[in-house]
Amino acid sequence: MIGKPSPHIEGSYRFSIAPMMDCTDRHFRVLMRQITRRSLLYTEMVVANALHHTVSRKKILDFDPVEHPLALQIGGDDPKLLAEATRLAESWGYDEVNLNIGCPSPRVQSGNFGACLMANPDQVARCIEAMREASTLPITIKHRIGIDNLDSKEFLKAFIDQVAKAGAKRFIVHARKAILEGLNPKQNRTIPPLEYEKVAYIKEELPNLIIELNGGLNTPQDCLEALTIFDGVMVGRAAYSHPLRWQAIDELIYGDNPRSICASSIINRLIPYAEKHLNQGGKIWDIGRHLLNLVEGVPGAKAWRKQLTLQAQKSNAEIKVLENAAQALKEAGL
Repeated sequence: MIGKPSPHIEGSYRFSIAPMMDCTDRHFRVLMRQITRRSLLYTEMVVANALHHTVSRKKILDFDPVEHPLALQIGGDDPKLLAEATRLAESWGYDEVNLNIGCPSPRVQSGNFGACLMANPDQVARCIEAMREASTLPITIKHRIGIDNLDSKEFLKAFIDQVAKAGAKRFIVHARKAILEGLNPKQNRTIPPLEYEKVAYIKEELPNLIIELNGGLNTPQDCLEALTIFDGVMVGRAAYSHPLRWQAIDELIYGDNPRSICASSIINRLIPYAEKHLNQGGKIWDIGRHLLNLVEGVPGAKAWRKQLTLQAQKSNAEIKVLENAAQALKEAGL
């Protein structure tokens, strides 16, 4: 899909679903659009260098119009390549572009981008400036509160201040520092303690900047409490693992009218999208794997997930698999 961005991006950052590798692909994003129409969604991180060299940009960048508002997250440290990726994002119809300065994985570090770039704010500022000059889209940045021993409030403030002057429009701050040696990415999401007070300090010291909080927000109530201090909230694993937990988020945060949302109706609404995906050579499991977490904590949930997994993973699985899955839930009142 190449088209115009949504006119409704402003304010959508009040609640967003974090970019997550192997999770927030286009199929999961279409699923989440059945649950929240207003929230900002993100792609998985796309490496600018890979985007520059690939001939299959369509496969990487295409999305369904229903996904708006949608941000493309990019990783990289080369201003020219990041500028090129930003121009592509605008031509493809994304609503904004986000620079990843938070990923701590060894593979990302070996490419000299992600969280390790916090040690080089001059380079980050050059990247943001190049991206801003390449496009009219908002340029945002997602980062940690620090890395290793660079984790003081003063360091964080100086980093944000410099990047803001380069043109970053919004800051999504994961309230944990990244430990680059000794912890893997999963451990870096849980072992370094949450330090919300450091993010609150930034909001107090730099009140004119838009500051979003990320990390440890597991329920809508957590988010509502955070929004009394911060401009926006970003939720990651809690949204992927418990999608229906967030079914009232448009009402709670954006003031929309209440909607009745249930697992069976979500799957039924996805069937036309799934049929289109099959017609384009896709597999049912591409979509089905994201549906498993729709049902939890009720009698029969485990058996339903097992049945869907067995049927959707078959190489010849057809749309009937999803129709049967939805019907089983409907009969169970779900």
